[in-house]
Amino acid sequence: MSVNFFETDCKEESRNEKQFGICDDQNGTKAYTDTSDSTKWIAKVTNVKGIDVSFTAIDNCIIIFKEGTKDKESSCDGMLTFAQSLYLVELKKQGTGGWISDAKGQLENTIKLISENHDLSSFRYKKAFACNRKHPSFTVIDTAERKSFFERTGGFRIDVQAEIVVK
Repeated sequence: MSVNFFETDCKEESRNEKQFGICDDQNGTKAYTDTSDSTKWIAKVTNVKGIDVSFTAIDNCIIIFKEGTKDKESSCDGMLTFAQSLYLVELKKQGTGGWISDAKGQLENTIKLISENHDLSSFRYKKAFACNRKHPSFTVIDTAERKSFFERTGGFRIDVQAEIVVK
């Protein structure tokens, strides 16, 4: 079954504010963008050039079942698309350990699902962001793990930080 991640009701109108947040109320609803209440932001998007950016909710919006089952595929919360860029975003609020590997697993599975349904070669910049409001600053991932993620995902770079810079 083919799933379209790019033309869907889960895609918000594009926005070009210099700063906005991505929120997930963690109550079974989809993630969304917001400009008014920064206390809800799990990830902050910095868009200094005012580029048109589209956010598409994936988890709790684009539902994909594991083949032959009624079990939902694990997916990240959403993606940002602009120009030649595709940024996948997983939002976390947990303060305890293990959240980075959970987020990486969700990001990798989403990349696999999108790649099965779309040719991503038109995207020059592909990134996967694991964002946690309780751990907002940049987390170092060793070079070997970065390289391994890049190879496993067909060219996605992994970042662990709560600020996403649009360039």
